[in-house]
Amino acid sequence: MTSSDIVLASASPRRADLLTQVGIRFSVVPSRVPEDILPGESPEDHVERLSREKALEVASRAEVPGRWFIGSDTIVLRDETILGKPHDAEEAAVMLRSLSGRSHRVLSGYAVCDRETGHCESAAVSTVVIFKELTEAEIAGYIASGEPMDKAGAYAIQGLGVFMVRRIEGSYTNVVGLPLCEVVEALERLGAVRLFND
Repeated sequence: MTSSDIVLASASPRRADLLTQVGIRFSVVPSRVPEDILPGESPEDHVERLSREKALEVASRAEVPGRWFIGSDTIVLRDETILGKPHDAEEAAVMLRSLSGRSHRVLSGYAVCDRETGHCESAAVSTVVIFKELTEAEIAGYIASGEPMDKAGAYAIQGLGVFMVRRIEGSYTNVVGLPLCEVVEALERLGAVRLFND
């Protein structure tokens, strides 16, 4: 198997790091799919649909080598409100205040599509994240670090933002951006990888 057999349809360095961590060889070709929410679409349907569309869009490009394509999309949900990436420091502060001292959900969709057979496996995975009460100084200091600005929900659990997280219920890698257990299982079922020989 070569590194071009598996293609990650995402520019996210965090997703790439997770796949690398378990020894999977892959290439990266970011998708061009717009991340619009469709009318009446549930958050779960949204992340799963986008994951499939991202994988299939990259797989449809004749110039891209590879057989198995991985797509993923992650959102932060406060109650049923989707928190995207903040546009500026003020919006990041509003998001962080709204998450302070309470729980929220992180939803990641994933899709693994086999270009040769046309078969796709996809699903959405949910993790509950509980934040401690944040002071205004902590919010200001965290925003000043720059970390919140390209992160859904204005924080990164794998970075400095971990100081805010009192506990999680569910998959840690899902919060980072790729539910690794489920993705590896799908890759193994489709014959793309075998982490350990029998």
